Amino acid sequence: MKLPPLSLYIHVPWCVQKCPYCDFNSHGQKGTIPETEYVQHLLADLQQDLHLVQGRKIHSIFVGGGTPSLLSGKAYDTLLSEIERLIGFEPNIEITLEANPGTVEKDRFKHYVTAGINRISIGVQSMQSDKLKALGRIHDEQEAVNAAHEAEQAGLNSFNLDLMHGLPNQTLDDALSDLREAIALNPPHLSWYQLTIEPNTQFASKPPVLPEDDILWDIQEQGQQLLAEHGYEQYEISGYSKKGFQCQHNLNYWRFGDYLGIGCGAHGKITLPDDNRIVRTVKVKHPRGYMDLTKPYMDSTWDVSEEERPFEFFMNRFRLQEACPKQDFEDFTGLALESVQPLIDDAIKKELLEDIGHSWLVTIKGHRYLNDLLESMV
Repeated sequence: MKLPPLSLYIHVPWCVQKCPYCDFNSHGQKGTIPETEYVQHLLADLQQDLHLVQGRKIHSIFVGGGTPSLLSGKAYDTLLSEIERLIGFEPNIEITLEANPGTVEKDRFKHYVTAGINRISIGVQSMQSDKLKALGRIHDEQEAVNAAHEAEQAGLNSFNLDLMHGLPNQTLDDALSDLREAIALNPPHLSWYQLTIEPNTQFASKPPVLPEDDILWDIQEQGQQLLAEHGYEQYEISGYSKKGFQCQHNLNYWRFGDYLGIGCGAHGKITLPDDNRIVRTVKVKHPRGYMDLTKPYMDSTWDVSEEERPFEFFMNRFRLQEACPKQDFEDFTGLALESVQPLIDDAIKKELLEDIGHSWLVTIKGHRYLNDLLESMV
């Protein structure tokens, strides 16, 4: 077993309001956010995880939420400077921050760039006012356009627009119109994914009317064609980018890399090669509990068993369009290829997977029926 690259996920739990489709750990803002206090807790949390770094530098950082753009550039300057001092950054580190267009005033992104952030992910979701209202978003179309322009002018290395399809009462023309408007803003990266109804959300208790399956299929097929025509290469299930602008943080996730998770409810995955272990970590979920100095930040940890590792590895790697090196399986799971060869042979026989020598490649059929492929890996 080898140590993979190490990323860092930072969770900011506050939002202006909770969206009805959201199942992330987010809490509606009540009063002033204690950003100075929270940053100090994040750093104390990180200090307690330093033994998990094992000599590595940080490959990428992703600040997610919640709405991380509710915090100031000054807060991120303090946070990132101290993280670099404590652990160190790899050359050309990618540092992404999620932003809600409704929280972006003029020049805010420039302050983030000064703090060290070099990539912004903007949660647009739709470019149509009725769809934004249905999704509970606090911004309108013009604010989304303004945020994209701010990102383009801020001196970032890249920016992403998050866009959903399969929205309540959405037609094929609606979805393609959204996509065309987003493409016109010229983002180097687009995350384009289908709305799903998750348990324990407002939509789960009061489900909206979503498009029929045949409309969803047309949206997916024609949308992918439109993206390809404009130079966006699909490299992951919902990830599309111009050449050279893939999200490095997400790639490390999908390649079964390691990541520390700090902040409310943040998850981590750490390899301990000397003990032949892979450990999952979860931090305390609620801000009050997380910032209670009488309690630890760590809520729970558990080992990924040898029986579970193949599925976890393939569940991540097979999301990607790129080939999966066989050596990565052995290096990052600590298991021999022979342990999964019967499963691989069966997937190849079903034409879901192709053996191309030193790597495996998911076929077009395999990507279309990814759940079937993953179920065959158990």
